[in-house]
Amino acid sequence: MTNENFIYNQTTLTTQAGKTSWSSPSNIALVKYWGKKQDQIPANPSLSFTLNNCKTITTVAYTPIQNNGSFQFDFLFEGKPKEDFKPKINKFFDRIEKYCPYLKNFHFTIDSQNTFPHSSGIASSASGMSALAMNIMSLEKMLHPEMTTAFFYQKASFLARLGSGSACRSQKGEIVVWGKHKDFSESTDLHGIEFPFETHANFKNYQDTILLVDKGEKQVSSTVGHDLMHNHPFAQQRFEQAHVNLSKLKTILENGNLTEFIALVESEALTLHAMMMTSMPYFILMKPNTLQIINKIWEFRNATNVPACFTLDAGANVHVLYPEQNKAEVLQFIENELATYCQNGQFIVDHMGNGAERL
Repeated sequence: MTNENFIYNQTTLTTQAGKTSWSSPSNIALVKYWGKKQDQIPANPSLSFTLNNCKTITTVAYTPIQNNGSFQFDFLFEGKPKEDFKPKINKFFDRIEKYCPYLKNFHFTIDSQNTFPHSSGIASSASGMSALAMNIMSLEKMLHPEMTTAFFYQKASFLARLGSGSACRSQKGEIVVWGKHKDFSESTDLHGIEFPFETHANFKNYQDTILLVDKGEKQVSSTVGHDLMHNHPFAQQRFEQAHVNLSKLKTILENGNLTEFIALVESEALTLHAMMMTSMPYFILMKPNTLQIINKIWEFRNATNVPACFTLDAGANVHVLYPEQNKAEVLQFIENELATYCQNGQFIVDHMGNGAERL
């Protein structure tokens, strides 16, 4: 499949106004994607757990208009106009216009809200761009009712990727692979695919509690961080390592080895931040409390043998991952010992989910 497969070439245009609503979750990568090529193509493959509670809910109302050569839309966040986000939407529409040429034939009112606290330091670009892409595909499905469900989700993932790379892993659940990899015959750089193998019972309904260490804006954006991989002295070794780690993680998810899972996931998290600290210019997104939490998790695991581990996104917050059967003791540990390192004691209890949902 190539980019051209996703170009809309029907002539049908509706004169009807309409409205659609979708929720789409965030996701947390276990094998990290860091570095990208042109058109949001990943420099290495990645694998993520789809979350359940941390999601964006977006309603799109559309009205047919005369095409005047520009995109016509209003953007609301939690029901209120948010002008500073409009350039991002405009850029997204510009990127996907080739594949959705009907966009300029409508005026859109986009109303979006997150189920997690605004500015909580959780990346909302994945859930937000995914939810918007799902709504656009609902419009396209109305224009082209013969579209298959499989193509609907593939193109939604394809479009979401052009808004935010990791957004292409939020349409489906529970585990998604994005990027071409030898062990996954259907894998592609163009969109995410569901993990196509049987997952061991140890990983069913896996838990993710997100510790909100720092809710401020990152001093270096992910876009800038990705770009710094172009001339990074260790970039090639990192890309090769991601391929190897994805092969290892495939086996782990099938055989249920939690010891190996912990070692690989924590190593991947620290490698991501090592890439940031060794780029030029170099930068650090972890905070002192991030390191305090990591050390506490290690102490807890050594003392109790409870298989809790951490992963990190491109920021200071810590995702605590653990099996569902250990939920009570891990949450007690978080409340007793880790919440003190969180901003205002805040954390979010989440778990694996099934992807986007039409409302």
